[in-house]
Amino acid sequence: MPSASPRIDDTLASVFGYREFRPGQRETINALIAGRSAAAIFPTGSGKSLCYQLPALHLPHLTLVVSPLLALMQDQLASLQQRGIAAASIDSSQSPEQTQQVMSAARSGHLRVLMVSVERLKNERFRHFLQDVRVSLLVIDEAHCLSEWGHNFRPDYQKLPHYRHEFGIPQVLLLTATATPKVIDDMRAAFSIAREDVITTGFYRANLDLTIAPVPADERPRYLARWLIAQREQAHGEHGSTVIYVTLQQSAQRLAAYLKAAGLEAAAYHAGLDADTRAQLQAAFMSGQLPIIVATIAFGMGIDKSDIRCVVHFDLPKSIENYSQEIGRAGRDGARAECLMLAGRESLPVLENFVHGDVPPRAGIQAVLDDLAAAPGAWELSLNALSRQTDIRELPLKTLLVKLELMGIIRASHSYFAEYRFRLEIEQEALHARFPGERGAFLSAIIEASDKGRSWYRLDFERLYQLGQARGLDTSRARVLKALDYLDQQQWIRLESKQITEVYSVLSDVDSQHLASELHQQFVARADMELQRLEAMLALFESTTCISAGLADWFGDSDAPRACGHCSACRGERASLSAVSTTLPADEQTLHGWLTELSDALSATKPPRKLDADLATRFLCGIVSPALSQAKARKLAGFASHEQVHYPQVRAAVIQVIGS
Repeated sequence: MPSASPRIDDTLASVFGYREFRPGQRETINALIAGRSAAAIFPTGSGKSLCYQLPALHLPHLTLVVSPLLALMQDQLASLQQRGIAAASIDSSQSPEQTQQVMSAARSGHLRVLMVSVERLKNERFRHFLQDVRVSLLVIDEAHCLSEWGHNFRPDYQKLPHYRHEFGIPQVLLLTATATPKVIDDMRAAFSIAREDVITTGFYRANLDLTIAPVPADERPRYLARWLIAQREQAHGEHGSTVIYVTLQQSAQRLAAYLKAAGLEAAAYHAGLDADTRAQLQAAFMSGQLPIIVATIAFGMGIDKSDIRCVVHFDLPKSIENYSQEIGRAGRDGARAECLMLAGRESLPVLENFVHGDVPPRAGIQAVLDDLAAAPGAWELSLNALSRQTDIRELPLKTLLVKLELMGIIRASHSYFAEYRFRLEIEQEALHARFPGERGAFLSAIIEASDKGRSWYRLDFERLYQLGQARGLDTSRARVLKALDYLDQQQWIRLESKQITEVYSVLSDVDSQHLASELHQQFVARADMELQRLEAMLALFESTTCISAGLADWFGDSDAPRACGHCSACRGERASLSAVSTTLPADEQTLHGWLTELSDALSATKPPRKLDADLATRFLCGIVSPALSQAKARKLAGFASHEQVHYPQVRAAVIQVIGS
């Protein structure tokens, strides 16, 4: 819409302080202002967030931003608030009062941008809230998670098209930095986005120097310390910031300690640290006080730091997409940045084991289907409980449920909290006095149908329904929840909810044994695809032709130069990631002792479990499952003893010891 352009340019200058758009931004924003949905596929650091932030100020109602992990959005949220834009998030760290303040601001129309995690949309109370709020635009960050062919598939993302229709949201904006042509087609089709409104700006970064220099694992820390010192000296001490990526938490700790001993100011960042420590480390890194951070892959997502001069892969990245995303955090200011990959194939088994760990055991799939078959038309489940019962980790379990939906066997109906409890914040008589007539009788029924503890009431929905029937009251769940939310908003009660329960309609009977085998094979096939992606990544790193061009080709970008001149391949430095032979570190007798101890621990759990080849292999490879967590397997000798050995090799050894 041409007439909108001057308004857009004015907002760009007056609110965001920029004189001109980056490539792709204007086209994306124009599509949204014109009332169409769009997808922005820009490299990391190319300004995707502006594509929703600016339109949010011109659209009539709320812009709802959904992310796979709300922590990724905190920098964007802070940036919006600093510019005076009414933006907020809802997350589990907030107090009920803070959440109510955000919801009230959204209901009143004062809030322009609301950020939530994708899981929040499963929250029964949040869904009731959305039915009362008008949303102009649904923004889906990391939209490649929609596609099962993507490198970070998240089953909850496949529900987003349904939510968009449920809440009547007219427009959608998809954002990602890493999507292959097949993934882009999946994303576009899910939301019926016209091809001309899929804006891609290419994946080539002229300012990134890409070096593949595999170094033997035992020599790598010393090599890296010398390289970092040389980089610092070349820059005369003003070298910006460095991110070093490792695969395992303990590797981050060890490497950070080594670098500190070598005179380099470094710290480890990983999910094993408490939230306050992670926040302090990130703040120190963002401010420049901490020049080097050694991190697992979670670090860096969602941050916007322009002067990262070095990104180092100490271990192999998980995929070409991860590599592209991680090096994309370097050189956002347009100045030259160094991207160094040091790993060889010796860390390949760890990555492969992660892939194998996401294949649910066939027996677990069978247990899910048996639970489904016993449902009388409506299948109710708690994801946590079903995960423990079947020994399937939550992410593969979510994927399994999505597969059953796509096969037409079940259909998601709704989710609800199994438990609601409330505490009166004013005297009961004063509360009743505010609601005369039928509403007062309704309120009395709620209190009467609740079991009272010392100060909290726990609501019994079944008892409330029976009271409603007997007294001629509408005590439907929807009305009750709306009333409780209203009382909570007015601060007359304090409301809490927990134990989310998913409800599915059962659409057809299943041959559980046959279907369990079929679904297991689908998971195995996906694992095979992921292993092939690892091989494709290794082939890129060993390429004799331009690495930058190979990276662009993976994403369907044919406009990148065929010889960039700033990668190790173009300099004639072909990398060779030589294969490393892996041998079992333990003999059969030692394995037998470890697995006997594990078997005893599993037998002591409630309910007791029998050791099988799947559990034993996961234990030795350091892959945690619900059953192993319950058995406290991490504390046993032998746990993760074979994490550097290929999974099939370990499984074959296990079968020799305990059978299949």
